[in-house]
Amino acid sequence: MNIDYTKYQDGLVPAIIQDSTTKKVLMLGFMNEEAFLKTSETKKVTFFSRTKNRLWTKGEESGNFLQLDAIALDCDQDSLLIQVTPVGPVCHKGTDTCWGEDNVSDFGFISSLESIIESRKISADSEKSYVASLFEKGINKIAQKVGEEAVEVVIEAKDDNDGLFLDESADLLFHYLILLNAKGFSINDVVEVLKKRQ
Repeated sequence: MNIDYTKYQDGLVPAIIQDSTTKKVLMLGFMNEEAFLKTSETKKVTFFSRTKNRLWTKGEESGNFLQLDAIALDCDQDSLLIQVTPVGPVCHKGTDTCWGEDNVSDFGFISSLESIIESRKISADSEKSYVASLFEKGINKIAQKVGEEAVEVVIEAKDDNDGLFLDESADLLFHYLILLNAKGFSINDVVEVLKKRQ
């Protein structure tokens, strides 16, 4: 790896730390050549601490190491993206990230939809909210809706109308997310089960 340590002050390059699994950005540190070499050798992320003016292995005091998984160099050869498996909280304040976020997988729109379902679940106005009305009817009704939508997906899969197949697939996924919520789970719980089966 041909890293350009000359562009920035004191021969340091920014090192963006990202969780290999969740893809969350955990923190930002700086490395000089010696820190990079030590990280590569020990497989524990080591920075050059500007405040301590020395090499600093993340976790050397707390035990919350960053286990190295991969390093990528950007197009200008002056910034690093370091993918890690964190052992414990990353921030010195005890949070998962230095931005105070939980280090969990984010499934984009699906995660947003789960948040909407949760907010509708606790909404008092079940007359205006289809989701709230389903929760009010209970787990049996929600499970029944998932079954109905699954049958409709199977029927549309056997026909040649891709639009209807996708519409029914969306209905099935939506109602399945409601069922997961009703059972106290999220899509992340299902993903974790799938990961264990790999």
